[in-house]
Amino acid sequence: MPEVDAGGCRLHYTVEGPAGAPALLLSNSLGTSLELWDEQAAQLRASFRLIRYDSRGHGRSDVPAGPYSLERLGRDALAVLDAAGAKRSHVCGLSIGGLTALWLGLRAPDRVDRLVVANSAARIGSASLWEERMQTARSQGLTFLAEAGMGRWFTARFREQRPEQVERFRAMLAACPLEGYLGCCAALRDADLRPEVAGIAADTLLVAGRHDVATPPAEGEWLCARIPRARLVALEAAHLSNVEQAEAFTSAVLAFLSARSGSHG
Repeated sequence: MPEVDAGGCRLHYTVEGPAGAPALLLSNSLGTSLELWDEQAAQLRASFRLIRYDSRGHGRSDVPAGPYSLERLGRDALAVLDAAGAKRSHVCGLSIGGLTALWLGLRAPDRVDRLVVANSAARIGSASLWEERMQTARSQGLTFLAEAGMGRWFTARFREQRPEQVERFRAMLAACPLEGYLGCCAALRDADLRPEVAGIAADTLLVAGRHDVATPPAEGEWLCARIPRARLVALEAAHLSNVEQAEAFTSAVLAFLSARSGSHG
């Protein structure tokens, strides 16, 4: 399994798809791993050189002591692109992965083609929210947070109709290393790109979940009004829109990435 050293942290990643195809990097959400994208992988790797990785502190990547920063997470993503031989790539991220995608659009525009920012925001939550979450994680553990978190990640309808999927993600969050979870919570606590997002030049697709309480649709609307070349798609989903509305999510991403430049609006 390929790994790359990023600032002393070994990051696990995978590369699939045709060698000559355009690169597409996928960045996972807090408490998940690269398997977050399993529902998209088969279709995306048919058209793209698909690069997935476990964020630091998650999945099969190393778990260095925190706190982490958004800059560190962004530089991790660049290290993965370098290791995969991708000088330039589309970038798709969800939640903290979406925030990482925004960072790349601002700090490494020469490495980014198009951006897909799903269920995310320029500022996710508040410092007090993340401090409280970190305290709960330390005192109650991630098994407790996983039980409570499924109500944020999925709508009641999806939880009733697809209990096996919900259980898969509950177990994924419960298995997340505590130090990695806390490190990324600290990055979310401190990250605020609101003053800068108007500087993103890349064509950008924003995906919102109409029932997402973690990053409400208003956050996507706010970004769409400020990123010059952005468009917004809202899906009938909560926070993990790519899982709850997998087909619609994948179709929207494929249409956006294959459209002629300038035809996104």
